[in-house]
Amino acid sequence: MNLVLSTAGSLTEGKKIARRLVEEGLAACVNVIPGVFSFFSWEGKLCQEREVLILAKTRKSNNSKIIRKIKELHSYEVPEVLFLPLVGGEEKYLQWVRQSVKKRNKKNY
Repeated sequence: MNLVLSTAGSLTEGKKIARRLVEEGLAACVNVIPGVFSFFSWEGKLCQEREVLILAKTRKSNNSKIIRKIKELHSYEVPEVLFLPLVGGEEKYLQWVRQSVKKRNKKNY
């Protein structure tokens, strides 16, 4: 399983991405955390932006689908999409993630 890390430029955009990832069975749960300050270099300039942090719990098998979906919905030219492997956790929660993503994928949301 993976934890997907992404950011969005607004709460509205973050919620839209989160909702679609869950509705389409690509993630079991997505947290959207407002109030993130990001500092980064873009096109040779130092930038500072307020963003929202997106954390999604999913199966590794969904990685390419999640990249495509976030790029489809995102306003950024190059959206952040990182996958962090989950090395453990509360077993009942991990089972729920596995089952939840599997069930939704079968229903073709």
